[in-house]
Amino acid sequence: MKYIPTIGLEIHAELLTQTKMFCGCLNDETQLVANTNICPVCLAHPGSLPVANKQAIDFVIKTGLALNCEINKHSKFDRKNYFYPDLPKAYQISQYDQPLCKNGYVVLPESKIKIGITRIHLEEDTAKLAHAADGKHSLVDFNRAGVPLMELVTEPDFHSAESVVEFAQEFQLILRYLGVSDGDMEKGHLRLEANISIAPEGQEKLGTKVEVKNLNSFQAVFRAIQYEIERHGALWEEGKEKEIVQETRGWNEAKQETFSQRSKEDAHDYRYFPDPDLPPMEFRDADIEKIKASIVELPAQRRERLSQEYNLSEKQVELLVRDVFLCSFFEEAVSELKAIHPEGNVEMIYNYIASDLQGIQKDAGMLIEESKIKPIHIAEIVALIGENKISSRVAKDVLRESFDSGISPQDIVEQKGLTQISDESALQKIITEIMNQNTTVVEEYKKGKVSVLQFLVGQVMAKTKGTANPGLVRTMLEKELGK
Repeated sequence: MKYIPTIGLEIHAELLTQTKMFCGCLNDETQLVANTNICPVCLAHPGSLPVANKQAIDFVIKTGLALNCEINKHSKFDRKNYFYPDLPKAYQISQYDQPLCKNGYVVLPESKIKIGITRIHLEEDTAKLAHAADGKHSLVDFNRAGVPLMELVTEPDFHSAESVVEFAQEFQLILRYLGVSDGDMEKGHLRLEANISIAPEGQEKLGTKVEVKNLNSFQAVFRAIQYEIERHGALWEEGKEKEIVQETRGWNEAKQETFSQRSKEDAHDYRYFPDPDLPPMEFRDADIEKIKASIVELPAQRRERLSQEYNLSEKQVELLVRDVFLCSFFEEAVSELKAIHPEGNVEMIYNYIASDLQGIQKDAGMLIEESKIKPIHIAEIVALIGENKISSRVAKDVLRESFDSGISPQDIVEQKGLTQISDESALQKIITEIMNQNTTVVEEYKKGKVSVLQFLVGQVMAKTKGTANPGLVRTMLEKELGK
């Protein structure tokens, strides 16, 4: 029998605000000394009062607008009551029935599936627990307690692990474009929870839902969902679907399997009620329009524009869009090229950035933005090639030097005498010398082994340190060898 998975997501993203959600303590993940960025408010000392962070509220509204959400003009904060050792108040300030954003959607870039967004709300993060290896005690670091945390809840519109990963990656990218979160899963800034059930094809009633919590990599998301789909399917096949219970499960990376943590709470278990210390929020149309005006070009719009404006393939566009800095670097390099060499090759700009430059970056062990290379340097290299002033071989060396030193490619070529040799009389002497040194190869060519021509071209290029015009060298060699 065929079984259809139904999956919904809950995604938590830490926001890039300067301070915490309800106090003035720094929101600083680089602080490695435990319990440093803390105060009576985020430690829940008696008598301390929270004050909402406006920047965090604006960030959530900005995200909601980018995801086609309705913005609630009347919103409030609620207390979500449950006890865990990482919650100093024994309740969490969150939002229940009046979230900041609701009823949005995202169209996935590859599969074109439309995913509904139920709500986006704002709450505070918990502290961090460090468990001792002996299992006898745990330590608590409150630096993270009170950090602004945005939670997005989707509709159960997913029917495969692949579409879940596609959505999560697109959401991470949108957060980065908006500048509201870096969405770094390895650092815990973006955490996913998947609600999974399956049912026989054609059955309207869904199977029992299981939640897998705190998935912190796209690979873990995919594997955990696949594992649960297979686990549920096996139980259905054995007629044991009633053994599937509504619960919260964790993901064991080492064993590549989920495990039961606790029975799943329902909303009424949290005993929500409006936080009496925080006033309700009212938003005017002008407030929302101001936030909307601050939204930059988003990934979906940039994909469409890059494809039309630069005639790039879908794969080329995706590589650029996935890296905000790289995409801006490319567009600036194209702009510089049009200024200094209007007929320059735009695709060559892309190739040098996507291949050569990223290779140099990898070898150097640093990000492109950490190097001294500038977009104008790429434009100059492409212009120099287009004007037949340097060969592609020399271009690679010049690019590496510009990466390391920040010196203009034009200056490097002039200082080191790397201008391409296109003078036939100068090349003729070198070609004659190479042929005289390789008489055996010359004879092989004349006997029909034309593949050795590339060896001779390479010898001339080596002799000229890559400055000879390779096309002209090949033509002249063919002419000489044909005599």
